[in-house]
Amino acid sequence: MISFVFLVVLAYLMGSICSAVIVCKACSLPDPRTEGSKNPGATNVLRIAGKQYAALVMAADLLKGTIPVLIAKILEAEPATIGFTALAAVIGHMYPVFFDFKGGKGVATAIGALLGFQFLVGVLVAATWLIVAKFSRYSSLASICAIGFAPFYSLLLIQRLDIFPPIFIMALLILYKHKDNIVRLIDKKEPKIKLKENVLDDMMEGASQQHVTPKKTEATSSEAIIEVEEVIITETEVTKPKTKKTTAKKTEEPEKKPKAAKKSAPEKSKEKKQDEE
Repeated sequence: MISFVFLVVLAYLMGSICSAVIVCKACSLPDPRTEGSKNPGATNVLRIAGKQYAALVMAADLLKGTIPVLIAKILEAEPATIGFTALAAVIGHMYPVFFDFKGGKGVATAIGALLGFQFLVGVLVAATWLIVAKFSRYSSLASICAIGFAPFYSLLLIQRLDIFPPIFIMALLILYKHKDNIVRLIDKKEPKIKLKENVLDDMMEGASQQHVTPKKTEATSSEAIIEVEEVIITETEVTKPKTKKTTAKKTEEPEKKPKAAKKSAPEKSKEKKQDEE
C-alpha cells in the first residue's frame, strides 16, 4: 500500500511539470497558455514556435510518463499499480499542481507512460497517432483515435484484466479533454496542423522553383519545333529546283530527236536521186 501511494504521488508530481511553459519561458517564446490554441502542449508549441521547440516539449512530456512507470517496474510493483502510476502521471499533466491546475491534454504523457509500461503498446499508439495525423492533418483526431485504441492494444498484448481499468480511465479523461475539439471536428471548424511561417515560406519557394522549370522545358520544346520547321523549309527549297531540272531535261530530249530525223530524211532522198541519174 505504501509503495502504491508513493508511486502515484511521485507520478502526479512529475506529470505536473509543465514542459511547454518552461521551454517557452526559457527560450523567450509566447506563453502557450495564452497564444494559439491556449493549450500548453507540443502541438500548440509547434504552431506558435516551430518544430525544434515542439520536439523539446514532446520529449519532456514523454519522459514525464515514462520515468515514473520505469521506477515502478524497477521496484517490482504489481501491473495494476504500474497502470495507476501511468494514470497519475497523465492526471498531473492535465491538472498540474505547480501551474494552477491548468495543463495540457495528456496525449504525449500517456504515450510515454505506455511505452514504459509495455513498449509495443506505446509503439502502436504512437503509430496510430502518426498515421491519422499524416492523412487527416488534425492533431485532435489523431489523439482521439490513438488513445481510443490504447485500452484494446493493452488487452491484446499484456493480456491482463487488472491493467484495463487505469488505462481505460486514462483514455476517458483524454477524450473528455478533447470535447471541444470533437465539436469543432463535427462542425468542420477544427484547425489543421500548421507549421511556423518561415517553414511555409520555404515550401512556397520550393514550389515556385518547380513552376519555373516547366517554362524552360516549354521554351526548349518550342525551339525544337522551330528548328524542325526550318529543316523542312530548307529541304523543300532544295528539292524544288531539282524537280525543275529533271523535267526540263526530259522535255528537251524528245524535241531534239525529231528535228534530227526531219533533217536527215530529205538529204537521203536527194542522194538517191543523184545516184539514179
